[in-house]
Amino acid sequence: MKFPRPHRLEEIADLLGVAFVGDKDFPVLGINEIHVVEPGDIVFVDHPKYYQKALDSKATIVLINKEVACPEGKALLISDDPFRDFNRLTAHFKPFQVAQAQIDPSATIGEGTVIQPGVFIGRNVQIGKHCIIHPNVVILDSCILGDRVIVQAGTIIGSDAFYYKNRPEGYDRLLSGGRVILEDGVELGALCTIDRGVSGDTRIGEGSKLDNQIQIGHDTVIGKKCLIASQTGIAGCVVIEDEVTIWGQVGITSAIRIGAKAVLWAQAGVSKSLEGGKGYFGSPAMEAREQLKQMAVLRQMPEIAKQIKKQ
Repeated sequence: MKFPRPHRLEEIADLLGVAFVGDKDFPVLGINEIHVVEPGDIVFVDHPKYYQKALDSKATIVLINKEVACPEGKALLISDDPFRDFNRLTAHFKPFQVAQAQIDPSATIGEGTVIQPGVFIGRNVQIGKHCIIHPNVVILDSCILGDRVIVQAGTIIGSDAFYYKNRPEGYDRLLSGGRVILEDGVELGALCTIDRGVSGDTRIGEGSKLDNQIQIGHDTVIGKKCLIASQTGIAGCVVIEDEVTIWGQVGITSAIRIGAKAVLWAQAGVSKSLEGGKGYFGSPAMEAREQLKQMAVLRQMPEIAKQIKKQ
């Protein structure tokens, strides 16, 4: 998430009421999570296990809860609670705004696009040409839909990320300031939920088709010409490369990558990254050929046991 204008390090430190390490005029351009940070971004880290990863990332400003040696060419913001202060930045630069209309006047809708009754369209939404948005679809603030996109009834685009910090008093939500981007030719079935990025984008690539009742987590990137069947659940920060096929009721854990042209059979449980060009099934998902060999051996076990008894 980029700020409306560049800020100085000292400005951001004053806004948060925290100390800083580095040139007071060091440029600050936005905030982002570690997997999508760019130079000029702030990234937050609040656990020693991840300090070095944050310091070594592309982010040039690190919001951290311990004063450490500052890498050359970077700056630090020292906070007693980086999670809280990251939320404060999101709330300041992208505050929640109460809707004033069913279709916000700031939304842009392309030529030939059909908006059916009951659709809600939030602030700064962009919808391309020749799309069909069916009844009771919700498209929340800042989401972008390309040309020839079809969204079936009841689908929600741009809901908040499922991302919490466990505190003694209860779970604390990480605020969502990102977007959902649907590229040209994407089709979404009925009652899907596509979460916005926390600070970046959740993206579904050109020509991909999703069935009904599919959940896509925050900051997940789905490639071109993917086919995803109903009741699949994909967690946040997943990368699914081009032309992947995912059959019904597949579950995919967070922060992994599925290679191009992989095929995930129904009800697979994916707990780690998978190579492209292969089929997988089972939970945990394994390559289909290997699984089938093991199943064939298991089917032979009763006969093998009989032979052993005869000996």
